[in-house]
Amino acid sequence: MDENAWKSAALSRRKNGYDRLPAGDRPAMDAYADAYRAFLDASKTERCCVKESIRLAEERGFRPYQRGGPLKPGDKIYSVNRGKMLLLAVIGEQSLAAGAQIAAAHADCPRLDLKPVPLYEDSELAFLKTHYYGGMRKHQWTAIPLELRGVVVLRSGETREIALGAGPGEPKLVITDLLPHLSHEQDKKILREAFTGENLNVLVGSVPLVGEDKDRVKLGVLKLLYERYGITEDDFISAELEAVPAFNACEIGLDGSMIGAYGQDDRVCGYAALRALLDLDGCPVKTAVCVLADKEETGSNGVTGMQTAAFDTFMEDLCQTQNVPLRVCLENSFCLSADVTAAFDPNFPEVFEKRNTARLNYGPGVCKYTGSGGKKNTSDASAEAMAYIRRIFDENNIVWQTSELGAVDAGGGGTVAKFMANRNITTLDAGVPVLAMHAPFEITSKLDCYMTYLAMQTVYEN
Repeated sequence: MDENAWKSAALSRRKNGYDRLPAGDRPAMDAYADAYRAFLDASKTERCCVKESIRLAEERGFRPYQRGGPLKPGDKIYSVNRGKMLLLAVIGEQSLAAGAQIAAAHADCPRLDLKPVPLYEDSELAFLKTHYYGGMRKHQWTAIPLELRGVVVLRSGETREIALGAGPGEPKLVITDLLPHLSHEQDKKILREAFTGENLNVLVGSVPLVGEDKDRVKLGVLKLLYERYGITEDDFISAELEAVPAFNACEIGLDGSMIGAYGQDDRVCGYAALRALLDLDGCPVKTAVCVLADKEETGSNGVTGMQTAAFDTFMEDLCQTQNVPLRVCLENSFCLSADVTAAFDPNFPEVFEKRNTARLNYGPGVCKYTGSGGKKNTSDASAEAMAYIRRIFDENNIVWQTSELGAVDAGGGGTVAKFMANRNITTLDAGVPVLAMHAPFEITSKLDCYMTYLAMQTVYEN
């Protein structure tokens, strides 16, 4: 062997994705990024995300699955769980006894939920009380334009869809912040004490209702809501209303190489998993399944979270059409837990470990484990699972990298991976690196988004 030949074989030589991307792939990457931004704009809440995903799926020939109905290879089906969780499948050539190829992402994002009794007046200003959902740095949600999205279900059972501040030219909402001239005492506090959940109150009005003596501004807001949607103060009790950022996805950087938007954790991976399934050419060898779950940001609990029996029920329904025991299908399945990872930010190097942190433009980050500290709350994928992903990604020219979620004791986080692994499914995390994760405005790389989509296709097809 040549004196230096061993180096070529032995050393890792990962390159920036732009050094590997064929020039002919740039138009496809840009077209994918454009479609993804449109998807984000239509998916400000988990309900909106599911609704838009169904629209796209039906355009590609997917149909709702009726339990007990026959299925054959190539059939495209979906099932909706209570409007906030979506499961889709393309039936494969092989029996489900050989397992399924699964991509599982989540459709929920950090946000501000309205409390059951939210509307009040103070000093002739009207506000809505909120309870923040998921992990967030609260100061990032002040002094930015917000919109109100969601549903109100009346006592009669009739549903009203709410979109306040969402349309072009519509008035926006906001959470006020303290001016620097008067913030000297606040500045002495740590962030979690300076910005508390109970102070995240959304400003919604200031005009008093003529002819009233008490809570005139509150009544003015209620009158507007009643005239527009027919809802009353008590109807907030049976509502799911979310305050979310009132700006659309856009390109970032003088070179337009990045995407800035709300909700990229985890709709960036959810869209990749969905599009890859919709774009499957013909019938896959194994049944391909895409899951868009709810409640990941709060632990995947609840009837629409990844711990729900809804996933098992969907898979069992598919298995019963082929007389395959569910346990046999699951133990032979593979799941890519499609969730974002932290991208290295040179402005905050102290919380990362550079050798094992994902970087922008190096493709999806494959995470053997997530969790925190001593790998707490992780499924910790096997060496065999890592080798499988290495092989199929490399064979299909996917630009990819390995990743951890920051330095060992800096914090940490979780995904749906452990809940899939608990079902005896071989599971591995992989997803798009994100700057400013969980902020109202997150940053991703177009190249990473596109490569994650190609990676999802590779999983479905292999």
